[in-house]
Amino acid sequence: MNFLFDIGRVLLDFDFEPSLARLLPPGVSDGQTRLARLLDRRDAFEAGAMEADAYIEWALDVLESPASPDEFRHAWRNVFTPIEPMWQDVRWLAAAGHRLILFSNTNSIHCPWVFETFPEFDLFHAAVLSYEVGAIKPHPAIYQNAIATHHLDPATTRYIDDLAPNIATGRALGFCCFQYDQANHPAFQQWLLEQLNHL
Repeated sequence: MNFLFDIGRVLLDFDFEPSLARLLPPGVSDGQTRLARLLDRRDAFEAGAMEADAYIEWALDVLESPASPDEFRHAWRNVFTPIEPMWQDVRWLAAAGHRLILFSNTNSIHCPWVFETFPEFDLFHAAVLSYEVGAIKPHPAIYQNAIATHHLDPATTRYIDDLAPNIATGRALGFCCFQYDQANHPAFQQWLLEQLNHL
């Protein structure tokens, strides 16, 4: 069986603000506003519309930060925590011979760094990444890329994501979907067993 897995808040939890806040100059009064501007423009970066160096230069300017580009990369990357219950299920699915494909909005600062930092990503057979495709979820183009590139039949492909708009597009295109909530992992396990019992 084919499985599409989102990364953020499915395989890895993340929190940008505490890490990026360390880049703010001392005494700044509108730090939250500046951080929000960075994250508001993240979609363009993750859609491949901005190169990493351009995004970093713009971000440091917005923050009025004295940090170097390498310090920004460090802060941008060190935001992840593995969601261990999901990884247990990924290991089990991989051992059982299922085809696992990453399907994520992400960017060229996080990738391939995240795959090198968390080597269990090697359990996945392939990846469809927004910045490489030039489109982000929930836009249909990235789903269509996944279907064409990996010869997927949506009706027999299981797709796991945490965001309702992404799931809605998946369902509209015929995927069998599950909206994941890491606070209720047993609900995912029950759904997974139901899917596997239908094989």
